[in-house]
Amino acid sequence: MTDVKATTDLSSLAQPVADERLRDDTWWYGPVAMVLFLLFWEVSVQFGNIPEIFLPRPSLVVVTLYDLFARKGLAYDLVLTLYRIFGGFLLAAVAGIALGLLMGMSKRIYAVADIFVAAIYPVPKIALVPLLVIWLGTGNAFQIALSALGCIFPILVNTIIGVRQCDEGLILAARDLGASPVQIQRKVVLPAAIPAIFGGLRLALGISIILVVAAEMQTARYGLGAKLQAAGQVLETGQVFAILLLLSILGIMLSKGQDRLGNLVNRWRAN
Repeated sequence: MTDVKATTDLSSLAQPVADERLRDDTWWYGPVAMVLFLLFWEVSVQFGNIPEIFLPRPSLVVVTLYDLFARKGLAYDLVLTLYRIFGGFLLAAVAGIALGLLMGMSKRIYAVADIFVAAIYPVPKIALVPLLVIWLGTGNAFQIALSALGCIFPILVNTIIGVRQCDEGLILAARDLGASPVQIQRKVVLPAAIPAIFGGLRLALGISIILVVAAEMQTARYGLGAKLQAAGQVLETGQVFAILLLLSILGIMLSKGQDRLGNLVNRWRAN
């Protein structure tokens, strides 16, 4: 009885130590480094007499970004770009995860689909712009289709890898217990593949942002890419940096949001 009590006491003492080791004390390194970089940029431009047409100060970029939202309707362009990004991303996520699960679980489906994946995957998706414009025009359907084509392959490949990393013993045990194929995929395969799937989703979202903004610069009248292209043509460097700043903030928010969502899903997976 005494030994059990002593073990319990040691465990309770060890728990705070483990929590202390797991606590991240470096979270502030990145924000501080960014602030120092912006201060250096501000001071260097101001005292280095660098023309604003080449490199505007960060303070001027922030003021310009506010002006774009307040007077020039940048909010509409932002919402339109986000619609195109997430429209293609969500389509690719549903199709890529579903097909990846099927290809990972079935050798026959993998043998049929893999040749098509190998043929299309290496093609630069931006090279498909002329063909997609012919088929879909230059509207939202074209932008969403381009985004989906760019996103689906990282999601698909990572899902297949995640499924194949699943312990076959767990699958066999589930079959012996009478689980249906759908139950096996939902209760065994999918939780095991979650880390790899989220890695693919993170890569895919970044690709979607790049492709949509690039396509908007070439073909669209509205959207962040179109605003960026228009500002560059009239040498509005402040507006160019302001839109780039907005895209950077958007990337940080989406990346950190995916990290939080991934942590929540990992807790569900552990349970």
